[in-house]
Amino acid sequence: MLKQRTIKTSITETGIGLHKGRKVTMTLKPASADTGIIFRRVDVSPPADIAANAKDVGDTVLCTCITNSEGYSIHTVEHLASALSGLGIDNLIVEVDSHELPILDGSASPFIFLLQSAGIQELDKPKKFIKVTKTIRVEDGDKWAEFRPFDGFKVDFTIDFPHPAIAQTRQHCILDFSKDSYLDEVSRARTFGFMRDLEMMNSMNLALGGSMDNAVALDEFRVLNPEGLRYSDEFLKHKILDAVGDLFLGGHNLIGELAAYKTGHGLNNKLLNAVLDDVSAWEYVEFDSEDSLPIKYIESTSHIGLNFA
Repeated sequence: MLKQRTIKTSITETGIGLHKGRKVTMTLKPASADTGIIFRRVDVSPPADIAANAKDVGDTVLCTCITNSEGYSIHTVEHLASALSGLGIDNLIVEVDSHELPILDGSASPFIFLLQSAGIQELDKPKKFIKVTKTIRVEDGDKWAEFRPFDGFKVDFTIDFPHPAIAQTRQHCILDFSKDSYLDEVSRARTFGFMRDLEMMNSMNLALGGSMDNAVALDEFRVLNPEGLRYSDEFLKHKILDAVGDLFLGGHNLIGELAAYKTGHGLNNKLLNAVLDDVSAWEYVEFDSEDSLPIKYIESTSHIGLNFA
Protein backbone atom coordinates (compact mmCIF):
# COMPACT_ATOMS: atom_id res chain seq x y z
CA MET A 1 0.00 0.00 0.00
CA LEU A 2 1.01 3.61 -0.51
CA LYS A 3 1.69 4.88 3.01
CA GLN A 4 1.18 8.12 4.93
CA ARG A 5 4.21 10.30 5.54
CA THR A 6 5.73 12.49 8.22
CA ILE A 7 9.28 13.70 8.94
CA LYS A 8 12.01 11.74 10.73
CA THR A 9 13.25 14.35 13.19
CA SER A 10 12.39 17.82 14.49
CA ILE A 11 13.84 20.89 12.83
CA THR A 12 13.67 24.57 13.84
CA GLU A 13 13.79 27.80 11.84
CA THR A 14 13.53 31.45 12.87
CA GLY A 15 12.31 34.24 10.64
CA ILE A 16 10.12 37.33 10.40
CA GLY A 17 6.34 37.27 10.30
CA LEU A 18 5.12 38.96 7.12
CA HIS A 19 2.25 40.92 8.59
CA LYS A 20 3.41 41.90 12.09
CA GLY A 21 7.12 42.07 11.30
CA ARG A 22 8.10 40.24 14.50
CA LYS A 23 10.63 37.46 15.04
CA VAL A 24 8.98 34.02 14.85
CA THR A 25 10.47 30.65 15.81
CA MET A 26 8.92 27.60 14.19
CA THR A 27 9.68 23.94 14.94
CA LEU A 28 8.47 21.16 12.67
CA LYS A 29 7.96 17.86 14.51
CA PRO A 30 7.08 14.31 13.44
CA ALA A 31 3.52 13.15 14.02
CA SER A 32 1.87 9.74 14.09
CA ALA A 33 -0.45 8.42 11.39
CA ASP A 34 -3.87 10.08 11.05
CA THR A 35 -2.75 13.13 13.06
CA GLY A 36 -3.00 15.48 10.11
CA ILE A 37 -1.34 18.89 10.20
CA ILE A 38 -1.50 20.55 13.62
CA PHE A 39 -0.32 24.10 14.31
CA ARG A 40 0.60 24.50 17.98
CA ARG A 41 0.76 28.03 19.43
CA VAL A 42 3.40 27.82 22.19
CA ASP A 43 3.23 31.57 22.91
CA VAL A 44 0.05 31.01 24.94
CA SER A 45 -0.49 28.97 28.11
CA PRO A 46 -1.50 26.24 27.84
CA PRO A 47 -0.35 25.80 24.24
CA ALA A 48 -3.21 25.93 21.75
CA ASP A 49 -3.60 23.42 18.92
CA ILE A 50 -5.12 24.56 15.63
CA ALA A 51 -5.84 21.80 13.15
CA ALA A 52 -5.45 22.44 9.44
CA ASN A 53 -9.09 22.29 8.44
CA ALA A 54 -10.81 23.94 5.47
CA LYS A 55 -13.92 24.58 7.60
CA ASP A 56 -11.91 26.63 10.08
CA VAL A 57 -10.41 29.06 7.58
CA GLY A 58 -11.46 32.58 8.54
CA ASP A 59 -9.55 35.63 7.42
CA THR A 60 -8.31 35.39 3.83
CA VAL A 61 -7.10 38.99 3.39
CA LEU A 62 -3.55 38.72 1.99
CA CYS A 63 -3.05 35.28 3.60
CA THR A 64 -4.91 32.20 4.81
CA CYS A 65 -5.78 32.11 8.51
CA ILE A 66 -7.15 29.17 10.51
CA THR A 67 -8.99 29.65 13.82
CA ASN A 68 -9.86 26.94 16.36
CA SER A 69 -13.00 26.67 18.49
CA GLU A 70 -11.31 28.55 21.35
CA GLY A 71 -10.58 31.56 19.14
CA TYR A 72 -6.84 31.00 18.68
CA SER A 73 -5.62 31.70 15.15
CA ILE A 74 -2.62 30.97 12.98
CA HIS A 75 -1.96 33.14 9.93
CA THR A 76 -0.01 32.74 6.67
CA VAL A 77 -0.16 28.96 6.56
CA GLU A 78 -0.45 28.63 2.78
CA HIS A 79 3.26 28.45 1.83
CA LEU A 80 4.03 25.67 4.32
CA ALA A 81 0.82 23.88 3.34
CA SER A 82 1.89 24.09 -0.30
CA ALA A 83 5.27 22.56 0.53
CA LEU A 84 3.60 19.76 2.50
CA SER A 85 1.32 19.06 -0.43
CA GLY A 86 4.23 19.01 -2.85
CA LEU A 87 6.11 16.52 -0.68
CA GLY A 88 3.06 14.44 0.20
CA ILE A 89 3.48 14.89 3.97
CA ASP A 90 0.24 13.95 5.72
CA ASN A 91 1.13 14.35 9.40
CA LEU A 92 3.10 17.10 11.16
CA ILE A 93 3.16 19.18 14.33
CA VAL A 94 4.11 22.81 13.67
CA GLU A 95 5.09 24.59 16.88
CA VAL A 96 5.21 28.38 16.56
CA ASP A 97 5.68 31.15 19.12
CA SER A 98 3.48 33.63 17.30
CA HIS A 99 0.10 33.92 15.61
CA GLU A 100 1.73 33.70 12.16
CA LEU A 101 4.35 31.54 10.47
CA PRO A 102 7.65 33.07 9.36
CA ILE A 103 7.53 34.27 5.76
CA LEU A 104 11.15 33.21 5.06
CA ASP A 105 11.84 34.10 1.39
CA GLY A 106 8.16 34.41 0.42
CA SER A 107 7.98 31.07 -1.38
CA ALA A 108 7.57 27.39 -0.47
CA SER A 109 11.19 26.52 -1.20
CA PRO A 110 12.66 27.14 2.30
CA PHE A 111 9.93 24.97 3.84
CA ILE A 112 10.75 22.18 1.39
CA PHE A 113 14.43 22.49 2.32
CA LEU A 114 13.58 22.22 6.04
CA LEU A 115 11.30 19.22 5.54
CA GLN A 116 13.80 17.36 3.40
CA SER A 117 16.61 18.21 5.83
CA ALA A 118 14.52 16.65 8.61
CA GLY A 119 14.03 13.57 6.43
CA ILE A 120 10.77 12.04 5.29
CA GLN A 121 9.52 8.74 6.66
CA GLU A 122 6.58 6.49 5.87
CA LEU A 123 4.04 5.41 8.47
CA ASP A 124 2.24 2.10 8.62
CA LYS A 125 -1.15 3.42 7.53
CA PRO A 126 -2.55 3.85 4.01
CA LYS A 127 -2.39 7.29 2.43
CA LYS A 128 -5.80 8.59 1.37
CA PHE A 129 -6.47 10.92 -1.54
CA ILE A 130 -9.60 12.95 -2.27
CA LYS A 131 -10.69 12.10 -5.82
CA VAL A 132 -13.06 14.59 -7.44
CA THR A 133 -15.87 12.76 -9.28
CA LYS A 134 -17.92 15.65 -10.69
CA THR A 135 -17.34 19.28 -11.61
CA ILE A 136 -17.88 21.86 -8.87
CA ARG A 137 -17.64 25.60 -9.62
CA VAL A 138 -17.69 28.74 -7.46
CA GLU A 139 -17.76 32.38 -8.57
CA ASP A 140 -17.17 35.84 -7.17
CA GLY A 141 -18.01 38.55 -9.70
CA ASP A 142 -15.81 37.88 -12.73
CA LYS A 143 -13.55 35.55 -10.72
CA TRP A 144 -14.18 31.83 -10.71
CA ALA A 145 -12.65 28.49 -9.81
CA GLU A 146 -13.76 24.94 -10.44
CA PHE A 147 -12.63 21.38 -9.83
CA ARG A 148 -13.12 18.80 -12.56
CA PRO A 149 -12.61 15.02 -12.62
CA PHE A 150 -9.14 14.14 -13.89
CA ASP A 151 -6.94 11.10 -13.38
CA GLY A 152 -4.05 12.95 -11.75
CA PHE A 153 -3.58 16.52 -10.60
CA LYS A 154 -3.63 19.35 -13.13
CA VAL A 155 -4.05 23.11 -12.94
CA ASP A 156 -5.38 25.35 -15.72
CA PHE A 157 -4.70 28.74 -14.19
CA THR A 158 -5.19 32.33 -15.32
CA ILE A 159 -4.37 35.62 -13.59
CA ASP A 160 -5.15 39.08 -14.96
CA PHE A 161 -3.07 41.98 -13.67
CA PRO A 162 -2.91 45.16 -15.77
CA HIS A 163 0.41 46.19 -14.23
CA PRO A 164 2.97 46.57 -17.06
CA ALA A 165 5.61 44.37 -15.41
CA ILE A 166 3.09 41.54 -14.94
CA ALA A 167 1.25 42.04 -18.22
CA GLN A 168 4.43 41.35 -20.17
CA THR A 169 4.79 37.94 -18.46
CA ARG A 170 2.71 34.81 -19.03
CA GLN A 171 -0.61 35.02 -17.18
CA HIS A 172 -2.03 31.63 -18.14
CA CYS A 173 -0.56 28.16 -17.95
CA ILE A 174 -1.51 24.51 -17.68
CA LEU A 175 0.57 22.22 -15.48
CA ASP A 176 0.01 18.47 -15.32
CA PHE A 177 1.76 17.19 -12.21
CA SER A 178 2.17 13.71 -13.61
CA LYS A 179 4.67 15.34 -16.00
CA ASP A 180 5.54 18.77 -14.56
CA SER A 181 7.41 19.11 -11.29
CA TYR A 182 5.80 21.22 -8.56
CA LEU A 183 9.21 21.44 -6.93
CA ASP A 184 10.94 22.81 -10.00
CA GLU A 185 8.12 24.72 -11.68
CA VAL A 186 6.24 26.28 -8.75
CA SER A 187 7.90 26.02 -5.32
CA ARG A 188 10.39 28.90 -5.70
CA ALA A 189 7.82 31.51 -6.76
CA ARG A 190 7.66 34.37 -4.25
CA THR A 191 4.73 36.42 -3.08
CA PHE A 192 4.51 39.87 -4.65
CA GLY A 193 3.17 43.27 -3.77
CA PHE A 194 2.76 46.80 -5.05
CA MET A 195 4.47 49.73 -3.38
CA ARG A 196 1.32 51.82 -3.90
CA ASP A 197 -0.56 49.43 -1.59
CA LEU A 198 2.10 49.25 1.13
CA GLU A 199 1.00 52.36 3.06
CA MET A 200 -2.60 51.15 3.07
CA MET A 201 -1.57 47.68 4.26
CA ASN A 202 0.67 49.12 6.98
CA SER A 203 -2.25 51.23 8.23
CA MET A 204 -4.17 47.96 8.63
CA ASN A 205 -1.23 46.46 10.58
CA LEU A 206 -0.43 44.22 7.61
CA ALA A 207 2.79 43.59 5.65
CA LEU A 208 4.91 45.18 8.40
CA GLY A 209 7.59 42.53 7.79
CA GLY A 210 7.46 42.73 4.01
CA SER A 211 10.69 43.50 2.15
CA MET A 212 12.50 42.59 -1.03
CA ASP A 213 14.06 39.74 0.98
CA ASN A 214 10.69 37.98 1.07
CA ALA A 215 8.61 39.39 -1.79
CA VAL A 216 8.74 40.67 -5.33
CA ALA A 217 8.16 44.42 -5.06
CA LEU A 218 6.67 46.49 -7.88
CA ASP A 219 6.35 50.23 -8.37
CA GLU A 220 4.02 51.65 -11.02
CA PHE A 221 6.09 50.28 -13.90
CA ARG A 222 8.65 47.65 -12.97
CA VAL A 223 10.03 45.01 -10.62
CA LEU A 224 12.24 46.67 -8.00
CA ASN A 225 14.19 43.61 -6.82
CA PRO A 226 17.76 43.92 -8.14
CA GLU A 227 17.94 40.19 -8.90
CA GLY A 228 14.73 40.24 -10.93
CA LEU A 229 12.39 37.26 -11.18
CA ARG A 230 13.10 33.60 -10.40
CA TYR A 231 10.70 32.45 -13.13
CA SER A 232 9.69 34.46 -16.18
CA ASP A 233 6.08 33.96 -14.99
CA GLU A 234 6.75 34.13 -11.24
CA PHE A 235 3.55 36.08 -10.52
CA LEU A 236 1.40 33.35 -12.09
CA LYS A 237 3.41 30.58 -10.46
CA HIS A 238 3.03 32.11 -6.99
CA LYS A 239 -0.74 32.20 -7.35
CA ILE A 240 -0.62 28.51 -8.24
CA LEU A 241 1.62 27.89 -5.20
CA ASP A 242 -0.96 29.61 -2.97
CA ALA A 243 -3.83 27.61 -4.46
CA VAL A 244 -2.00 24.31 -3.91
CA GLY A 245 -1.51 25.23 -0.24
CA ASP A 246 -5.08 26.43 0.26
CA LEU A 247 -6.50 23.25 -1.24
CA PHE A 248 -4.30 21.02 0.94
CA LEU A 249 -6.27 22.24 3.96
CA GLY A 250 -8.80 19.56 3.03
CA GLY A 251 -6.35 17.23 4.76
CA HIS A 252 -5.40 15.16 1.72
CA ASN A 253 -3.86 15.51 -1.71
CA LEU A 254 -6.49 15.99 -4.39
CA ILE A 255 -6.94 14.03 -7.60
CA GLY A 256 -8.64 16.20 -10.20
CA GLU A 257 -8.16 19.32 -12.31
CA LEU A 258 -8.26 22.84 -10.88
CA ALA A 259 -9.32 25.45 -13.42
CA ALA A 260 -9.30 29.02 -12.15
CA TYR A 261 -9.51 32.64 -13.27
CA LYS A 262 -8.30 35.41 -10.93
CA THR A 263 -8.75 33.22 -7.87
CA GLY A 264 -7.34 34.05 -4.43
CA HIS A 265 -7.30 32.63 -0.91
CA GLY A 266 -10.99 33.28 -0.26
CA LEU A 267 -12.22 31.72 -3.50
CA ASN A 268 -9.80 28.79 -3.16
CA ASN A 269 -11.29 27.99 0.24
CA LYS A 270 -14.84 28.49 -1.03
CA LEU A 271 -14.16 25.95 -3.80
CA LEU A 272 -12.62 23.40 -1.45
CA ASN A 273 -15.57 23.63 0.93
CA ALA A 274 -18.03 23.39 -1.95
CA VAL A 275 -16.37 20.15 -3.05
CA LEU A 276 -16.25 18.69 0.48
CA ASP A 277 -19.86 19.70 1.20
CA ASP A 278 -21.16 17.76 -1.82
CA VAL A 279 -20.68 14.13 -0.87
CA SER A 280 -21.53 13.07 -4.43
CA ALA A 281 -18.62 15.14 -5.79
CA TRP A 282 -15.70 13.18 -4.30
CA GLU A 283 -14.51 9.97 -2.74
CA TYR A 284 -11.53 8.73 -0.76
CA VAL A 285 -9.16 6.53 -2.71
CA GLU A 286 -6.05 4.57 -1.79
CA PHE A 287 -3.34 3.03 -3.96
CA ASP A 288 -1.42 -0.20 -3.67
CA SER A 289 1.87 1.25 -4.90
CA GLU A 290 3.54 4.18 -6.60
CA ASP A 291 3.06 2.38 -9.92
CA SER A 292 -0.72 2.59 -9.56
CA LEU A 293 -0.69 6.24 -8.48
CA PRO A 294 -1.77 8.63 -11.28
CA ILE A 295 0.47 11.32 -9.80
CA LYS A 296 4.03 10.03 -9.88
CA TYR A 297 6.92 10.24 -7.47
CA ILE A 298 9.99 11.55 -9.29
CA GLU A 299 13.39 12.98 -8.52
CA SER A 300 13.49 16.66 -9.48
CA THR A 301 16.60 18.58 -10.43
CA SER A 302 16.64 20.74 -7.30
CA HIS A 303 14.92 18.65 -4.64
CA ILE A 304 13.92 15.06 -4.11
CA GLY A 305 10.26 14.65 -3.39
CA LEU A 306 6.78 13.97 -4.64
CA ASN A 307 5.80 15.40 -7.98
CA PHE A 308 2.31 16.43 -7.07
CA ALA A 309 0.34 19.18 -5.43
